[in-house]
Amino acid sequence: MTAAHILVVDDEADIRGLVSEILSEEGYEVEVAADATQARALRARREPDLVLLDIWMPQVDGITLLREWSVSIPEGCPVVMMSGHGTVETAVEATRLGAFDFVEKPLSLAKLLRTVERALESGRERLMTSRQVSVMMAAPAGKSRAMQQARADLARAASGMDPVLLVGEHGSGREAFARHLHGQGPRADRPFVMLVASTLRETDAEAVLFGRADGAGGPGLIEQAGQGTLFVSELGDLPAVAQRLLLGVLESGHWSRLGEPQQHALEARLVAAAQPDVEQPAAAGASASPVRRDLLARLGGVVVRVPPLREYAEDVPDLLRQTVDRLVDSERLEFRRFGVAAQNRLRNYPWPGNVQELRGMVRRILMRGGVEEVSLEETERELAQSVPPSEMLVKQDLLSLGLREAREHFERAYLQQQLLLCQGKVGQLAKRVGMERTHLYRKLRSLGIDFRGVPEEPEA
Repeated sequence: MTAAHILVVDDEADIRGLVSEILSEEGYEVEVAADATQARALRARREPDLVLLDIWMPQVDGITLLREWSVSIPEGCPVVMMSGHGTVETAVEATRLGAFDFVEKPLSLAKLLRTVERALESGRERLMTSRQVSVMMAAPAGKSRAMQQARADLARAASGMDPVLLVGEHGSGREAFARHLHGQGPRADRPFVMLVASTLRETDAEAVLFGRADGAGGPGLIEQAGQGTLFVSELGDLPAVAQRLLLGVLESGHWSRLGEPQQHALEARLVAAAQPDVEQPAAAGASASPVRRDLLARLGGVVVRVPPLREYAEDVPDLLRQTVDRLVDSERLEFRRFGVAAQNRLRNYPWPGNVQELRGMVRRILMRGGVEEVSLEETERELAQSVPPSEMLVKQDLLSLGLREAREHFERAYLQQQLLLCQGKVGQLAKRVGMERTHLYRKLRSLGIDFRGVPEEPEA
């Protein structure tokens, strides 16, 4: 197990040196700061497992710094206060602000070590509980066969060390899968760092990934991930230079800061999310870079498929209830429940935006407020506002339309897709769909499908 990292903050050099020496001899990793400014900088660079903080310091005292941290880092590590002339009021205020304990100077070696051990154990327990809750919240929900299979695939992948490729549509919950994968594996107590690929530019990709030798801008993402997980949110959005850099790291097992010759071993596990068509060449004019095949090969040793919501629609009622509960707890929104008719309607909706669309819809409905039960009519109004007219045929929500309009909608989308498959040749289309050509021409005109200007092949 890695040694606990302790930050000692005290304006007296003798105290800093003594405490650092004692703790280092006990096997702890120790950093020291002489004032609040140094303490802020060290904690921003790396979160310690414990802070020993002197109360009486010039300029910014320990209570003020503790108060600042209690607001900016509410889930931070335990803090033990130190003072040579404390008062009951000071100890009470420190406890109110979240301090774990209070030790007096001159320091008793035995008491100091006991307090440090108890504080570290408390921090580990709190961290474990927090991670367990986080993993439960991130766990892919659902009782369907599709989600049971997905969770089984994640469990098998979690125990390994190889890179993992999560393949699924936008909004299907790939980040939740990645966090669950991280939380189930041996790296659960290490950082989970996410790289939003679309934010990288060709010019700064190397510095963002690896950091700079002079420390400007802080550590790179790979260094931040340490022995944890680096999650690439969308592989297809990575610039070409970033793909090349990641490939080099995976092939060599090493990385180095920009402008630094020293090589560092890669300890982080790489997990990447990709679209189902990731191996297809990028379309002309597409903003995303085509993903290198050699990078895909390195990442694709372990592939986990993230199913779209339409494949486990039977879980929609449970997902609705869970989403409502989480939003009520996290955002203090008014509780509402979906009626049976609304639930059945949403089970039959194709969810082109997957679970992300479901969460967005539930959030809008809760923010709008109203009677406790969400009705079918309110659900229909919400869906009518959210379905884009240009969705692919397989994702069209025809249940929201009248019979005649739905039939026309389907026929138009169906014939447009078939015409594309026939390279615009109406004669071939007539044979493909089993219609007489004259009738097909009338149908195309009535549906507003433009086929003029396409050279027609002679009759066979």
